[in-house]
Amino acid sequence: MTVGLSLLRALKNHGAHEIFGIPGDFVLPLFKQIEESAILPLVTLSHEPGLGFAADAAVRMHGGIGVTVVTYGAGALNMVNAVANAYAERVPLVIVAGCPGALEAQNGLVLHHQVQHVDSQWRIFKEITCDQVRISNPATAPQEIARVLRNCREYSLPVLIEVPRDITLAPMEEVPVLPDTAFNPEAVAECAQEWLQRIQAASRPVLVLDVEVRRFGLEKRVAELARRLQLPVLTTFMGRGLLAEGDMLQGVQLRGTYLGIAGDEQTTALLDDSDLPIMLGAILSDVNFGVSAQRMDFRKALIAAQREARAGHHLYENIPLAALVDALLQHLGSLPAGHAAESPGVDCPSGLVADDEPVRAADVSRALNDHIRQHGPLPIASDMGDCLFAAMELLPTTLVAPGYYATMGFGVPAGMGVQLATGERSLTLVGDGAFQMTGLELGNCRRLGIDPIIIVLNNQSWEMIRAFQPESRCSDLGDWQLARLADAIGGRGYRVQTRREFKAALDAAFAERGRFQLIELMIPPGDSTPTLKRFSDGIYAMRARR
Repeated sequence: MTVGLSLLRALKNHGAHEIFGIPGDFVLPLFKQIEESAILPLVTLSHEPGLGFAADAAVRMHGGIGVTVVTYGAGALNMVNAVANAYAERVPLVIVAGCPGALEAQNGLVLHHQVQHVDSQWRIFKEITCDQVRISNPATAPQEIARVLRNCREYSLPVLIEVPRDITLAPMEEVPVLPDTAFNPEAVAECAQEWLQRIQAASRPVLVLDVEVRRFGLEKRVAELARRLQLPVLTTFMGRGLLAEGDMLQGVQLRGTYLGIAGDEQTTALLDDSDLPIMLGAILSDVNFGVSAQRMDFRKALIAAQREARAGHHLYENIPLAALVDALLQHLGSLPAGHAAESPGVDCPSGLVADDEPVRAADVSRALNDHIRQHGPLPIASDMGDCLFAAMELLPTTLVAPGYYATMGFGVPAGMGVQLATGERSLTLVGDGAFQMTGLELGNCRRLGIDPIIIVLNNQSWEMIRAFQPESRCSDLGDWQLARLADAIGGRGYRVQTRREFKAALDAAFAERGRFQLIELMIPPGDSTPTLKRFSDGIYAMRARR
């Protein structure tokens, strides 16, 4: 077996479903083996940032590990922002990058795609990956690759595998699947017992769910935990969309998404007034918790994330989240009745009035909630900006978005990745500024056989920037006539000015299959969703108090 074939089999054996790649001369030998072996299907896009976002979104949906294959230097370094997003938001992404062969690297010439040093790519990626390997010795490489892939899976973080151009066809043995890293079950049991004792003693506990619940495939088990504890459940800003699939919400007291000063007062009070937040898989970031009306004291919380668990000042190291959830479920038979009353449900705006009034940002969630109530949930990808605040107003449905790292350009390729991963038609929410970054990836939809629906909130500006600094003109973008662009690259475009036109365009978009649909909502400059308005007003008020 060759290095290339062994690597491809290893990726599949560790949970890869497909490869997202853009060819280049340093990885052409590997691309040849990808195509000829058909071990994993190959998806090619136009630009490496979009490639990374699509792979990121795909693995968020189907689990396992995501894989991108790119060339040395110019290809891999074009992926840096997408990989940084995956690292920040704990996405298990494998970057397979070409690099020079041993003789090339020592011939005394500076190589094309090289930066300062032949190892500059390696050094840069060490900052945004949790482990790395260069396949330089086929005898030792199987164990090294196995280690890296296990770390990718266990820590849910990106890793780098460099493949020198001259080694792809060298013989190499099968890459083993290493057993999971050992942990102490007695420590897990002790942690679970302490957690349950604190939960029993608390008067206002609340369960807070975040991204690692999805990353480690724990949604069903966490839903069962919520049912047994009978506690109110919140998701974080980044965790929006958790427990939305199938009947997982049955019997779960989901009270909405914690948005602090930008959210519903009753929902916000559940966490702000809690004497015991129970945080599963949470990223303690400003977008998740920095919008609290008061500074949150995490010493009073139970926190499990990044293979460790905390109970006050007690730290339990090397505690996988899955093991802790299982231990909690095993111990719950002795708990008395739960703390919480029946859930009032999640209140979301609906009832779009299809009249001739100008369409507004607030109309997006109303129209989509009408559709969800009639036809059921659908997978949604969102970019950063007011479109993501619109997504916060939706009924429970699967959502992928760069909520913490907050990079722009994620939405369009992410929506494509979602449909490729699930086979379900996806819907993307994106602003005109983010669309300008990666929107042309939609030209690949016809070739890939996908037909996502894209709603562009076009206010001819970076509206979230304007919301925080309205006096500046640097957020102005102009009118790019995006609906016409859709028609030119294989889709159908609708330019919408009124709510009646929006309803008609949305109905037509869902009715037509076989090509992507782009609805360009011409939002008045300065208009924003109610959630973004509350968020920006709250941030101003907090800054004034400080």
